[in-house]
Order: sequence, then C-alpha cells, then structure tokens
Amino acid sequence: MTDFQSLGVPADMVDRLASAGLKTPTPIQERAIPAALGGRDVLGLAQTGTGKTVAFGVPLMLALADRQGRPAHKAPRGLILAPTRELAKQIATALDPLKGTGKLSVVLVVGGASLNAQAGRLARGADLVVATPGRLMDLMERRAIDLAQVRQLVLDEADQMLDLGFIHALRKIATVLPKDRRTMLFSATMPKTMEQLAASFLRDPLRIEVTPPGRAVDKIVQSVHFVTKDEKTGRLIGLLDGHRQERAIVFGRTKHGSEKLAKKLEAEGFAVASIHGNKSQGQRDRAISAFREGKVRVLVATDVAARGIDIPDVKHVYNYDLPNVPEIYVHRIGRTARAGADGAAIAFCTPEEMGELRDIQKVTGLSIPVGHGTPWERHDAPRKAGGRGGAAKPAHPPRRRRSQRRSKAA
Repeated sequence: MTDFQSLGVPADMVDRLASAGLKTPTPIQERAIPAALGGRDVLGLAQTGTGKTVAFGVPLMLALADRQGRPAHKAPRGLILAPTRELAKQIATALDPLKGTGKLSVVLVVGGASLNAQAGRLARGADLVVATPGRLMDLMERRAIDLAQVRQLVLDEADQMLDLGFIHALRKIATVLPKDRRTMLFSATMPKTMEQLAASFLRDPLRIEVTPPGRAVDKIVQSVHFVTKDEKTGRLIGLLDGHRQERAIVFGRTKHGSEKLAKKLEAEGFAVASIHGNKSQGQRDRAISAFREGKVRVLVATDVAARGIDIPDVKHVYNYDLPNVPEIYVHRIGRTARAGADGAAIAFCTPEEMGELRDIQKVTGLSIPVGHGTPWERHDAPRKAGGRGGAAKPAHPPRRRRSQRRSKAA
C-alpha cells in the first residue's frame, strides 16, 4: 500500500498529514505530489472531492517553508487562485494543519471583506495568498500586492473560473507573474478554452487524469424526474420529506428563484438556509456553518456554491433547475458522495429543459436513469402563441450559444 513517505514527503509533513487523519494518498495525490516535489508543472484533471487540496498543498507548503527571514512587504512567494469565496476560504482552512511550526503566513483575499484590511495585511508580508481573481485584480490596481516574487502558483477549479467570466483577469494576472515558477493547475473538465488557458500558464506540465473529464463520481446514484414547471416544488417537498434528518443541497438557477424556494421550504417546516449572490459574505458563512453543524438540513444555492462546499455527509443533491452549462452539473452533484461516501443526485426536467438534459448526458457520457415520468416530447411542451400543433416527436428546443445560456445567478 502506498503511503505519503514513499512519495518523497518528509517525515515531519507525514506526521502532520497523519494528525489530520490522512495516511493513504488518493490517486491524484499519489501522482501529483512526486511530480511537484521534483519541480514539474502539473495539469491535474480530477473531480471535486478527490483530494486535490492536499495534492497541491503538500509540495506548496514544503516549498514555502524553505525560506530565509520574514516575507517581503506586499510580495508573497506563493499564490493560489480559486473561483469562489467559499472555495478560497475552504482551501486556506485545509492548508492550516500543513503549515507546521514554521509559522508560515497565509492571507485570504476575497470579495465581501474589507479591501483596506486585506491591503494592510499584505503590507505586513505574507508567504502565501489565497485569492479569488476579482479581488486580486482590485488589489493589483491599488498596487497593494506585487506578484513579481511568486514562485509557487496554483489554479484550483480553473474551469469554473472560466465559467464565471474570469478569463480576462486570469490573462492579465499571467502577464505579471515571473516565468521562473512552478505552476499546478487543477480542473474537473477540459474544454478548448481551458486548454488555451493551461498553455499560457504551464510549461511542459505532467498531465494527470484520474477521472475522465465530465464523468460523475461512481458512487452517486443519479436520476431524472420529468415534471412540469408547476409540479417542481411539490415533488421536491415530497422527496425531501422522505429524509428530513439528512443533509441536502438544492441548486437553483437564479438568486430570486432560490430565495423564493427557500422560503417555501421553510413554510413547510424544513430547517433551510440559502446562499446566492445577493447574500453578504457573512450571511453565506453563517448559512454554511449552520449546514455543516446540522442546524440546517437543506441548503438552497445558486452555482456560487457549486464547488465551495466540502461537507462529507451531504446525502442528496437536487438540481431543481438544470444548469445552462452542462459541465456545471458534474460540479453540482460532486457535493455528495464525498470522502468515499454514497450519495444521490436527483434532477428535475421540464419540457423547456430537454435541451439542457441532452447536453448534460452528452458531457457525462451517461443516460441518466428516469426516476419519474417519461421524457418530454414536442406535443407535451407549451406552445407559443400562434404556433402550430404537430406530431409527437422528441422535443428539440432551439439550441442557444453557451454565452447566451449561461446563468447570471451566482
């Protein structure tokens, strides 16, 4: 059996990992850690929940620990970029046990917190910055951070950074980073734009693919329920009622719709909270904490939280609204079946969402089993005013460009 020491990890770091309950490396850790320790750039393709934070965290913290003196003002030597506040905060927390006694300083740089306070913290010096691209750009524009000394760079969940529109920020950040650095980039999917981004950041990387891109975690039991728009909420309540004591995440498409749904569930007696772009960082943190502690059993979220929640015992994920970008489906359902546990992912599909369902099944390479109803056909779908009736054929709604389909909810 492979252990961390056999990967070349020093004994003191092995002890820190063991204290955190980590003794056997996951497949992504087993392949990424030795490569990064050897100085290679790494391109890791793996789903959420596969241990990527430790895969980049171990070589990153070991490299940063090998320093002389205090960190320079405004000039960190390590940088981690993540798409959302929740994920950035989660990464910073997960790295804490790996710091050891060297007192490495880690600064979290995300929106929803005081920009002046973050600038002040950077001015005092930081070994590592964990940031979202938007807030990092804010600090760069104020000249509150200097990236010229960064020698260790990590881009985590890079494909979601593209989905959230950070491509221009990432390209600008790339221009000010030193060429002499080690870069590790991790992504669950590899669309063409992602390949172009990887080429601009990585030099002769070792490509590690532990799970085919787009493939859902094997332990997730998936199903799709064919319902009308008016039936969605009632069916969701009925399903949630069957496991009131188990944690469930319900994904909606819009901020307004998710908040409205949360209030309906609360009226039905569910312990529920919501997180979306209209919530302050404090509100989002409190909601996730309550969900983690079991005070809240149902969390209604937009895709702002699709990759920012790492809670091992989430048993159910509901796609109340199917995502406009098919790869996001994989990220959503990856909130369950974490750390080797089992989980269930239930998707609702209205007549208007058949196009999204087909895209999802194409990306995942799976035909999602039917849990209720039958696939919608053209004569089932609502007709436009003045439209003509037709024979019962499979529905093929007009395809829209991805940029037109992308939700503005998060």
